[in-house]
Amino acid sequence: MNIVLWITQFLLAGTFVFTGVSKVLAYDELKRTVEARTKGAKIGMSRGLAAQVGLLEVVGAVGLVLPYDFWPPYVLLRLAAGGLALLMVIATIYHLRRKETAVPSIGLFLMALFVIVGRWP
Repeated sequence: MNIVLWITQFLLAGTFVFTGVSKVLAYDELKRTVEARTKGAKIGMSRGLAAQVGLLEVVGAVGLVLPYDFWPPYVLLRLAAGGLALLMVIATIYHLRRKETAVPSIGLFLMALFVIVGRWP
């Protein structure tokens, strides 16, 4: 079970680092891609908000794979996974309001929930 949890943590971390860095460093490209995919509908997210979300995603990803825990076992990891799960709930609402598919957000939420439950003492 420990190996499956580590694989899930690394998959989540890789996904969130990739999406977080793209929101921080490549906002214009992200905006063009989203607007093209939604047939010209505005992205509905300012550059500053996208940067904040991107930073939260990167910090959460680092918390998932940090080899040292400052608190009792796995507390930092569970907090990071909980923060990312909450972020995915917000992302699901965002995508549903835009009438887009929310399946990736829900899948990432379930993976984060699996890490939280799997690392519970």
